[in-house]
Amino acid sequence: MSEFEQKVAALRKHHEELLAKKNEPMEWGNGIYEKYKNPVLTAEHVPLEWKYDFSEQDNPYLMQRIMCNATLNAGAIKWQGKYCLVARVEGADRKSYFAVAESPNGIDNFRFWEEPITMPDDVVPATNIYDMRLTQHEDGWIYGVFCAERHDDSQPGDLSAATATAGIARTKDLKTWYRLPDLKTKSQQRNVVLHPEFVDGRSADGRLQGKKYAFYTRPQDGFIDTGSGGGIGWALVDDITHAEIKDETIIYERKYHTITEVKNGEGPHPIKTPKGWLHLAHGVRATADGLRYVLYMYMTALDDPTKVIARPGGYFLVPEGNEYYGDVMNVAFANGWIADEDGKVFIYYASADTRMHVATSTIDKLIDYCMNTPEDGYYTAASVETIKKLIAKNRK
Repeated sequence: MSEFEQKVAALRKHHEELLAKKNEPMEWGNGIYEKYKNPVLTAEHVPLEWKYDFSEQDNPYLMQRIMCNATLNAGAIKWQGKYCLVARVEGADRKSYFAVAESPNGIDNFRFWEEPITMPDDVVPATNIYDMRLTQHEDGWIYGVFCAERHDDSQPGDLSAATATAGIARTKDLKTWYRLPDLKTKSQQRNVVLHPEFVDGRSADGRLQGKKYAFYTRPQDGFIDTGSGGGIGWALVDDITHAEIKDETIIYERKYHTITEVKNGEGPHPIKTPKGWLHLAHGVRATADGLRYVLYMYMTALDDPTKVIARPGGYFLVPEGNEYYGDVMNVAFANGWIADEDGKVFIYYASADTRMHVATSTIDKLIDYCMNTPEDGYYTAASVETIKKLIAKNRK
């Protein structure tokens, strides 16, 4: 065996050890969910064939020809008995692409499929696409809704000026994707999620108008700034193949001096339970060290997904320990979760825009958390009174 072949063999052995590494839950938690010691996806999980030219003649030094920077913000779905993540994989060139990684247990042994997803372009090609939300819709298709970013050509002198629209694609096998026209809206959209069921559309006077597709939105005045955007929106669409939103209703508003002060957006599509729809979302506030992204939960009524019935105060999950560090510090972001038939829930979240993690809980626990966690009283005095009530209860 040549020296080059020995290097390749050692590299493959090292990579296989990473992929096969067993994941263990952390010893202490909050009783709501369990976090795990190791990330489930990192840049090092990307197949070696995507990074190395294994021709000794063309790459005698065994250099990475195409480097990978991060794996983050993955949509999730249970597919043919496997736990599948459609991850945002970011290259060293800052361009993101989608790739499917699957695991037999949802906790470890995630392995990418042979090739990244080939995503067709819309009429105007996007410079970058990322953060796909997956929805297995009752119409029989699996939809991917993601951010499509382009330069804002109305500001030719500003190389950082960008526009964001919601790209829409659908598939039957996670391999072949059919691109639909981008969602048309009055404002920019970076966090759009398709509701998994049809809903009844109604006119202004309450008359039924047939089955509609429903989207959770986050209207923004600009690419970064929310501006007049009031929070998580709800909008109905007649035709998914030419989706256009004309009216949005804010169902979870932003609030001063809360975790949603700067902006908030839906994560994955909500999970249907006997008690209502479980929602996972992200909230953003400004700090002296920049923006802080955290996850929070809420519930809406089964018969009316726009009606919030539980609003636990504060965050649900935040970056901890090494999760804090990475490309964009102090960020927890989730756009994928999987609910098994036995009630176990796998929550997939990215930390610091760098790597993917999993936390596990159950439907019953998440309902209990939403229904019995005190709401935010919006004032210090209210927070203190809430704590004192718990102290008094425990004294008894």
